[in-house]
Amino acid sequence: MSDLLAGAYLAKGTIGNVGTPGAPIASFSLVVVPSQNSVSGTVVISQAVEGPDSHIVVQVTGKIYATGFGQFTQVVSLNGQYVHTFPPPAIGAFLADFDAHLAIDGSWNGTGGFSYYQHDIENVPVKAAANLQAELA
Repeated sequence: MSDLLAGAYLAKGTIGNVGTPGAPIASFSLVVVPSQNSVSGTVVISQAVEGPDSHIVVQVTGKIYATGFGQFTQVVSLNGQYVHTFPPPAIGAFLADFDAHLAIDGSWNGTGGFSYYQHDIENVPVKAAANLQAELA
């Protein structure tokens, strides 16, 4: 039982075109357990454009697998749900889906994409947080 969390580590970073005005950015903070092929944590989607999609917090779970070849040595899938509220004058809310897919190297840098209510962002950079890059080096 004690080896269930063997090799667990924290991964933090961003998915998206950081620095591009108005581009949605997904910031992630994940606990990765390679021995169980599992990933769980939080994704925060932010966008400079004001509105119901300008700040979204999603609890996510997912899978991580080694590819064994090429530039990107790991693939990650994430999914979760969050409460999406309608902007005024409408009234109401519903559970919306979030999905992400990443192709990354051992330092959590690579390419990927994510989707959430009526938004699909594809082929954008995945970058590890600066302090994480130093820890994994």
